Amino acid sequence: MSGILDRIIPMLLTLPGVLVAISIHEYGHALAAYKMGDNTAKAQGRLTLNPLKHLDPIGFLCLLIFRFGWAKPVPVNPRNFGNPRRDDIIVSLAGVGMNLLTSIIFIFIMKIGLQWGFLYNMGSMGQILYTMLYGAAYINIGLMVFNLIPIPPLDGHHVVQDIVGFKAVKFYHEYAQYIRIGLIILLFTGFLGRFIVPVISGIYGLLFNIIM
Repeated sequence: MSGILDRIIPMLLTLPGVLVAISIHEYGHALAAYKMGDNTAKAQGRLTLNPLKHLDPIGFLCLLIFRFGWAKPVPVNPRNFGNPRRDDIIVSLAGVGMNLLTSIIFIFIMKIGLQWGFLYNMGSMGQILYTMLYGAAYINIGLMVFNLIPIPPLDGHHVVQDIVGFKAVKFYHEYAQYIRIGLIILLFTGFLGRFIVPVISGIYGLLFNIIM
């Protein structure tokens, strides 16, 4: 029983961080698209910080278990943009940019708590708060890194497609369904984590060292 609790409790403590990461990521996409002239996401109720509007069941589960995953993509119509390629790149990077900013904020709060000592002085509550802050920062970085993978429908794919053109990545679209299934298999077998986790940990360590 204690072994099960040891796995469940950390998941529960990271749950707020997962919800924040999902909400801020998709809100960033929706807001950027709206500012660029596309109100598709707003019309469908996605210009919101409500995490329930952005949840993807499998992606949410992956974020809880592996600390990297994805949310339900915000609908975007690049034809509404003034400069479709440029604006779509901005919209695609807005989500990961919001995650990076959010992780910096959580690490900043954590370092203040450590340097000023109140996380130590709070005893067990301080340990819980530290775990939640660490989890929130790490998961935001995880969502950022995972979404930069250039595979549809992730943000990295949109950026690459906008840079090199649709014809150059036509293969991805023809086999998108199989690529996604393969990605999920690599994720749940732990193979993908061997490459992603060191990157996430490296970015977290870098931010932790340079902030304050």
